[in-house]
Amino acid sequence: MRRLLDALLSRDAAQRTRLAQALMALAMMAAGVVTVLYFLWAGAAPARAVAWWTGLSLAGMVLSYAAIRSGWSRRFEDPSLTVPQMVYALACGAGAYALLGAGRGGVFPIVMVILMFGMFVATPKQMRWVSVYAVALFGGTMLVMSRLQPQRYPPLVEVGHFLMVVTMIPAASILAARLSSMRRNNRRQRQELERALVRIRELATRDELTGLVNRRQMREMLEQEHQRCIRSGHTFCLAVLDIDRFKQINESRGRSVGDAVLRSVAHEATRRVRVADVFARWGGDRFVLLLSDTRAPLARGGVERVRGGIGEMRLAVPGGPLALTLSAGLAEHRAGETVEHTLERADRALAEAKAQGRDRLVIAA
Repeated sequence: MRRLLDALLSRDAAQRTRLAQALMALAMMAAGVVTVLYFLWAGAAPARAVAWWTGLSLAGMVLSYAAIRSGWSRRFEDPSLTVPQMVYALACGAGAYALLGAGRGGVFPIVMVILMFGMFVATPKQMRWVSVYAVALFGGTMLVMSRLQPQRYPPLVEVGHFLMVVTMIPAASILAARLSSMRRNNRRQRQELERALVRIRELATRDELTGLVNRRQMREMLEQEHQRCIRSGHTFCLAVLDIDRFKQINESRGRSVGDAVLRSVAHEATRRVRVADVFARWGGDRFVLLLSDTRAPLARGGVERVRGGIGEMRLAVPGGPLALTLSAGLAEHRAGETVEHTLERADRALAEAKAQGRDRLVIAA
């Protein structure tokens, strides 16, 4: 059954929706054919003409389905071909009206079903044009048949039928416009909700000032890395980095300059770490760098690359260009120890780097 559905509807989600709609239109046309065949059985329609009408009606819907299934319809603005299917189905409805004589009143419900088929997909402008087309098409059919066969299509009765068409088809167009407006509002609200959810996720996982992974998210990532290393037998390294004399910068240059320093450090460091590594703001002017699947000798090069990039910066801020340096402590995770223990060793190494005069990297013992 699954293979049959995939063959009929494909596996692409958008394409499945279009094809399901096309198959529904084909089913609706088949139901209309059954109705016309009933009137043929009742003696209200000529057999030869009904046979031609049946073949053309079903063939048109099958061709629409084939155009969508093959992907040919994707070249158009509306790949579902909703309006062309409606136009063709209405033409078939007008043909049935011309064939059925005394049973022609059964066409009107089918016309309404065709319009309902489009009102959930077509735009208000498209529905207006379809409505004008339908009124003109059925009005012309009624006029022609009342002239050619006045006994079967009495002119006064056809005027009454035309008044029904003029009343109900524009009403369907108005309803379609309202439904379209509701769809637009729902779509806009859904998009706003999606943007709000994205923003909430960012606030929950990202530092608002620097855009880096925040402490809370970093702790989760460290634990995930820890579990991965337990399973694989590999290891990782953690570096704790601190901006030298950041407190003095904040006090002498102002908090806005301090914020600019943090943003610049975050931007430059992100450019210099590997894709597999994570650079996070830990709090204040302190950062943590996770170097996955790496031993200390290689990790040292990664940390020095970050420190070197920051050291080359000359930050243009009020009060003159500002040079920055970083101190760092690096620790390689040991089998059996917790992430907190590794962080503590990196933190102690950072403190040693500060004690030795700053602007350097110390590797934890």
